[in-house]
Amino acid sequence: MPLNIRNEHVNQLAESLANRLRLTKTEAVRVALENELHRLDRTIPLRERLRPLQERVQKWPKTGLQADKEFFDDLSGEP
Repeated sequence: MPLNIRNEHVNQLAESLANRLRLTKTEAVRVALENELHRLDRTIPLRERLRPLQERVQKWPKTGLQADKEFFDDLSGEP
């Protein structure tokens, strides 16, 4: 779906960013939107960002293996 920028100030901002980044206006708008979304994502506390991953890992079946020094030494190839 096309995006039509009808606000002259917004159009000038997009053009200015495009010129600085040596991109098309479309690419400049994409970069700006991605950067803003990334910035907003970083405002979410780490605990909340990690929660979906923790829930997914907790669903894995228990193996009964103990992750002790011997286990990690074996993983790294140390005797």
